[in-house]
Amino acid sequence: MTSQAVVVAVVVTYNRRELLQTTLAGIAAGTRVPDAVVVVDNASTDGTAGYLRDYQGPLVTDVVTLNTNVGGAGGFVVGMERALLDHGADHVWIMDDDTEPQPAALAEALDVSSAYEKETGDTPAFIASRVVWTDGRDHPMNRMRPRLGASEEARSAAARVGATQIRSASFVSVLIRADEIRKHGLPIADYFIWNDDLEYTARVSRKGKALTTQASVANHHTKVFGDAGADPGPRFYYEVRNKLWVYTRSSALAPWEKILFTGASLRNWARTIAASPNRKVLLGGLLKGLRHGFKAPRSNAEVLEGIYALRNVQEPAS
Repeated sequence: MTSQAVVVAVVVTYNRRELLQTTLAGIAAGTRVPDAVVVVDNASTDGTAGYLRDYQGPLVTDVVTLNTNVGGAGGFVVGMERALLDHGADHVWIMDDDTEPQPAALAEALDVSSAYEKETGDTPAFIASRVVWTDGRDHPMNRMRPRLGASEEARSAAARVGATQIRSASFVSVLIRADEIRKHGLPIADYFIWNDDLEYTARVSRKGKALTTQASVANHHTKVFGDAGADPGPRFYYEVRNKLWVYTRSSALAPWEKILFTGASLRNWARTIAASPNRKVLLGGLLKGLRHGFKAPRSNAEVLEGIYALRNVQEPAS
């Protein structure tokens, strides 16, 4: 009889205490509860630290409080390393603090992973949940498309276990095998916010299998129902800079994918700017992002120096 796989959830939070409570309640209500939950508090100032200090819920929590906000990207670097090295995770289940996993989310992801391995003899790198908004509609910000170029055999194998083969996913309820993290390294902390999930999941899945399943569901509690094209204001800088890093500095995408994705990004940026009442702000972010995007991101050790000392998980390959 084999022992049950160790699953460690990683939740990154910043100044959203009430949403974090919903996230932890969703995890605790699962039909399969993770063995531990690592919560990375990005130097919140809204009482999150006190809430986590006094947490009396049913989950085994390991709280990492940073003294500086290093964004979602930096928080996931810290949390994922902690899950592997301190908790011996076999799978790391990652999500932001505006994610509310539904009761079967983790159990179904694990079942699909196991079923696919039995069906094909291959282990999927990660399983992504279906992501819906608060009213149950598929969230356009987290919509995953079938992998381009996947063979009919690969598509059929995924379908037989109730899944679809994909190329990338957002960090909203993604179950990643620990061996894949050890193999491919951690996310890139210098991304701060946005596109760190695209780069990371595409890096992990480029030569592996990644799946999504409709049976595993998570709610994404964003303020509005929309995709990344919704007016981002000053944060447009991160969208531009980070996409440029993905296309020019990362090995996550094949050359033909970089061409395809670059064209799509240019089109989307033009639409976003044209539809915005704050065009000056977005144009400023565009120019600054293009300028900074030509300089390589800093190493994780540089970004997290004095905040958190990384130990044994490798840096991502350039």
